[in-house]
Amino acid sequence: MASTLPPPDDKPYGHPTRGNTARFRLRRVDTFLLLYDAGLFQSRNGSFFVDLGYGAEPFTTLESAARLRRINPRLPVLCVEIDPERVARAAPYADDLTLFRQGGFNLPLEPGETVRAVRAFNVLRQYDEDQVITAWRTVGRCLLPGGLLVEGTSDPTGRVWVANLLRRTESRLHYEGLLFSTNFRWGFAPEMFQPVLPKNCIHRMLPGERIFAFLDAWKRAAAETAAYQSWGLRQWFIASAERLAAYGFPVEVRRRWLRQGFLLWKDSPGASEIPL
Repeated sequence: MASTLPPPDDKPYGHPTRGNTARFRLRRVDTFLLLYDAGLFQSRNGSFFVDLGYGAEPFTTLESAARLRRINPRLPVLCVEIDPERVARAAPYADDLTLFRQGGFNLPLEPGETVRAVRAFNVLRQYDEDQVITAWRTVGRCLLPGGLLVEGTSDPTGRVWVANLLRRTESRLHYEGLLFSTNFRWGFAPEMFQPVLPKNCIHRMLPGERIFAFLDAWKRAAAETAAYQSWGLRQWFIASAERLAAYGFPVEVRRRWLRQGFLLWKDSPGASEIPL
């Protein structure tokens, strides 16, 4: 594999994922997006929500479309896969608001089409680390200013995942945070997130790296608040997050988010501004 992705052109830009798809795997991603920026999805401006690399079957895309349309019944959804056989297999599920197209990180948009948000899960873990920024930049160019890219990795069931949040400005992608998510079905310990760190973080779990320092501090915070386990895992999770904030880490401590198993580290493990 080349060390960098080739320049974008009119050909799909990337390569096929493994395509493993489990029903309901990404529903917690949608739940968080509606907590984080419901207005982005309520807007009736006709811009797409894009599911990039939906896999061998379109289950997660169709579930997301149904979920997000609870607040915007006319939300257009564009489902993008680089494998033409997967696109053909999903075609019977298309309708006037749900489109399936072959494409890659350079999204297959037609003239006049715009994008409000892109979800790309379990895609970049199969690339080299030095390809990540180029892929983000390529997707970011397709977003409207104010649009959101959520890119990350989940376990096979979607119970535990970590994602990057990046916002399009006029000429840049601004890194808004690294989001950790658990539904507590597998317990709670900060180290449970390490196997699902996204590609820009997974190889950075080394002393001196920011992601290493953050997870190391969270482990310490969890140990210091372990007594909260007697009130349940959610209370322990909340207490560990509040202890992290007391250490000086910029984490979101809204109880509504924490009770649902969402911890947002409002900092960047790498570059915070990415020119487009």
